[in-house]
Amino acid sequence: MKRILVVGGSRYFGKSLVTRARDAGHEVTVLNRGSGAPPPGVGRLVADRDDEEALRVALGPRDFDVVVDQVCYTPLQAAVARRVFAGRTGRYVMTSTMEVYDPATLPDRPVDRAPVPVPVPTRAPVPARAPVPAPVTEASLDPARLPLAGAAGRPPGDRSAYVYAEGKRQAEAVFLRDPAFPYVSVRAAHVLGGGAAEFTGRLAHYVRRIAAGTPVDVHEAPYATSFIHHQELAAFLHWAAEQTFTGPVNAASHGALDVTALCEAVAAQVGHGPLYRVVGEGAEASPFSFDRAYAMDNGRASALGFGFGHVADWLPGAIAETLRTAGPRG
Repeated sequence: MKRILVVGGSRYFGKSLVTRARDAGHEVTVLNRGSGAPPPGVGRLVADRDDEEALRVALGPRDFDVVVDQVCYTPLQAAVARRVFAGRTGRYVMTSTMEVYDPATLPDRPVDRAPVPVPVPTRAPVPARAPVPAPVTEASLDPARLPLAGAAGRPPGDRSAYVYAEGKRQAEAVFLRDPAFPYVSVRAAHVLGGGAAEFTGRLAHYVRRIAAGTPVDVHEAPYATSFIHHQELAAFLHWAAEQTFTGPVNAASHGALDVTALCEAVAAQVGHGPLYRVVGEGAEASPFSFDRAYAMDNGRASALGFGFGHVADWLPGAIAETLRTAGPRG
């Protein structure tokens, strides 16, 4: 039995992680701002993780075998956690994201973009296919070697995407530059499944538009991206908490898909084909249409012993539950 603290853990795959760890016999405690009561058999601490003194008071003399940090988004949050949990935990697992690899949010990095198209609606498959580059490995990015926050110059591309990705990169860097405890960053693929629990609404976007016959905005030659089922990610985080490896690790199901393959999978259950609208350079496309490559390689985690599933096996179920819960919005 391990003593596990989950920072966050009140919704989606974080909630599933908490119940998995509890059911496996671990002593689990959740720390959040009071946003939601934990399930039965799970302890609870209430504090704002940004308030260092309040966090120390809430923790009191407690220590843990593992801390799983579900809600670390900035280097400031990482710095507070690093100071507070130094000497309190034997292992720290941070939930990061594949967006750290996104070339569109990396300053001074070339972006491998698809050709610029002419906007046109079509029910036929998007004709152009992007090249299939090698998936990115963990070694593709060392956050500790990136410029410090505020020193990278003007952010490229979409500001909100940059803020999220750079926040995660810099948070990883805080833990990696001067380690205070054994540290793991789980770079999670795009998470799908869960129906109404999937609060981002990204899969519901496709279900609603295709069901309504509304065009889906895509790039002319979209690149494949990586996905993971929400329960698989919860299982992965639980597994990572029990291991001894350190450093970044990619978490993605086998079988990267581009946006048109995703649309065709939705269309198979909706009953009619998707309508596409190809966007021009710089225009916003739908959530999983990408004009650059950064699908992930999951070889490190596989070699360490985690058995990933295949997107093709769980995606139909994720679409079906989204169909049951998604409203009629387009």
